[in-house]
Amino acid sequence: MESTAIKSRLLAVTMLLITTLTIAGCSQQRRENEQEKIIAAAPNAANPILAFGSCLRQWQPQPVWQGIVDLKPAAFIFSGDNVYTDVGAYARQPEPERIAQAYEDLANAPDYRKFRQYAQHNAMPIYATWDDHDYGKNDGGAEYPHKLASKQAFLNFFDLEKTASGGAHEAGIYHSDILLIGDLRVQLLLLDTRSFRSPLRKSANKSDCPPTGTVANTDPQATILGSEQWQWLEHELQQAADVRLVVSGIQVIPTEHCFEKWANFPHERQKLFALLKKTAANGVIFISGDRHLAEISLLPASAKTETPDYPLYEITASGLNSAMGLLALARQETNSYRAHSSNVSADNFGAIEFVGQGENIELRLQIRNAQARIVQQSIVKLDKLKTEGR
Repeated sequence: MESTAIKSRLLAVTMLLITTLTIAGCSQQRRENEQEKIIAAAPNAANPILAFGSCLRQWQPQPVWQGIVDLKPAAFIFSGDNVYTDVGAYARQPEPERIAQAYEDLANAPDYRKFRQYAQHNAMPIYATWDDHDYGKNDGGAEYPHKLASKQAFLNFFDLEKTASGGAHEAGIYHSDILLIGDLRVQLLLLDTRSFRSPLRKSANKSDCPPTGTVANTDPQATILGSEQWQWLEHELQQAADVRLVVSGIQVIPTEHCFEKWANFPHERQKLFALLKKTAANGVIFISGDRHLAEISLLPASAKTETPDYPLYEITASGLNSAMGLLALARQETNSYRAHSSNVSADNFGAIEFVGQGENIELRLQIRNAQARIVQQSIVKLDKLKTEGR
């Protein structure tokens, strides 16, 4: 009896010890994983860089990936038109199967495959939202009947189980994440400007806004994000962060060109700026794509409008291998908010370089060509992107 009791106590102690070691091991593994994420977010310790881009034709050569790899970025962000599902040979294939086919073709493209291997080997995260051509329909919005199949293809390609709205059976790919860049918390807010967007308004007379005839939809009920995404965004903007990168498939600040942009829904554009002010969200920078050109836009702070108390910058980087070229008419288009004298019409990607430490941190907002050389740059002190009193 006594011998049996002793054995039982020894067994209990042994099991407790094994359990304790297992829990400790799991905790240690979690700590190591968290540390890996921090390291992955800043492999270029001197001046960490985030890279991003859009408008990638999966059937064409993609030399831009080598330029991006040479920078050793902390992360890469796809800002839309990550593949083209509705043009050329793809337009002749059945929907929605052609969407998955476009992603498969990108996965098998030699240049991209090397880039993906680099990202995996160096634990470099890849983030994404979409625009119209990867969504499935040029200028498409809430009316697109294959949006759920498109979301499934998106989740599969970018290794996501779900987004903020849920899994593949729930519309919407908006989601957020946090990157640790040195001592900075960098919040990524990846918007979905397709799944819930109201119809564009077209003028009967295309001379009103050539070549598209797209004019402002002033219906106060018209939306870009939809009510649930607006609620999600308000919640996210109240989370702690030093820098917030708001990624939109279409341009936010420019108002004058006749293609897709937030200004096509003026109530929504103003609602976005008002929300930044309401939540006192500091450190906001917009990232966009879509245009097959690149430019940096600057909306100055103004007490006369419902905008934050600091200047808003937007980096439009497009396209990775599909920029429109030097002879394109868009080279001459007006953008009163453009920070530089012209836009960039050669293949490009965008980058944000974090320079300095503490209160002296500056953000270098960059347009780089396919060889990673800086073509345009705007420099802003991080402490200038703050609401008064914060």
